[in-house]
Amino acid sequence: MKTWYSCKVKHAVTTEDGRMKQVTDTFLVDGVSFTDAEKRIYEISERDIRGEFMITNIAKTNIAEVINYEDSETWFKCKVAYVTIDEEAQKEKKVNNYFLVGADNAKIAYDRIEDNLSSMMVPVEIPSIALTTFIDVFPFNEEELNQKVPENFVPVNEVENSDAENAIESEQEEELQD
Repeated sequence: MKTWYSCKVKHAVTTEDGRMKQVTDTFLVDGVSFTDAEKRIYEISERDIRGEFMITNIAKTNIAEVINYEDSETWFKCKVAYVTIDEEAQKEKKVNNYFLVGADNAKIAYDRIEDNLSSMMVPVEIPSIALTTFIDVFPFNEEELNQKVPENFVPVNEVENSDAENAIESEQEEELQD
């Protein structure tokens, strides 16, 4: 399961009349920890924002899944509820999950979440849909893992092996000298 972090970035933008204005944009970043989310939002901000910026807030969210559609620029947070049965207590338990859906309006968001969850075996309810302030969503990208390793880096197992070989050679030389 992915962990999503809400990241707020404060920076200056030029208004239509040419004045500079401070704005705070909110982004959603997939990360394994707060540190990873901070690193990723810094890299994204350096790439996408001209001038100075400041990360003002990073918070873990309760979003379980992001459903992205390229045709929309707004994001809706949808609360999805379903009932499960607790085997031990033999009672029904209501479970809530939150989905982030890209859509132009709440009706389209409802249709998209309903379509996405149509394969579930249990009936689901969608009790709320709310427009969010997220400007963009940055899921984890496998290509980030495959970044080129700098030439001066050596794998740990090669370093350990070469250290062991050097120690053995030194011992052998000492024995020959004795």
